[in-house]
Amino acid sequence: MRSVRHLLQAKAPEIHSIRPDAPVIEAIRLMADKHIGALLVMEDAKLVGIVSERDYARKVVLQGRSSSDTPVRSIMTSPVIHIAPGDTVSHCMQLVTERRIRHLPVVQDGQVVGVVSIGDLVRAVIEEQQMELEQLQRYIAS
Repeated sequence: MRSVRHLLQAKAPEIHSIRPDAPVIEAIRLMADKHIGALLVMEDAKLVGIVSERDYARKVVLQGRSSSDTPVRSIMTSPVIHIAPGDTVSHCMQLVTERRIRHLPVVQDGQVVGVVSIGDLVRAVIEEQQMELEQLQRYIAS
């Protein structure tokens, strides 16, 4: 089973984040510009939360709050469920399924080193299953 470290090596090393005191509208604009569904909320280099499109929909739109006047801090999810580079894809799939989340920050020695999305995990599972299928087909054919 592949590890998170392998997934990060195949991804662009970008980590998109926002400050907890930034207005929610900035977070939404950044997510739209980067075509992503969540941002890490960082205070200096410390991970303090995560904010997603789901947080925005449920905690701003449905509650009639203002995107310009509401700080990210008030809608972010905290504490953040995170993983380590040595964790397996299987473990991560279990986490996103059980916790009903879509993004997992990767933390090593207290520092954020990447983010793995449910899309990254599904892609890894499909690739692994494809490799196993090809190996079985070669075995049967030989």
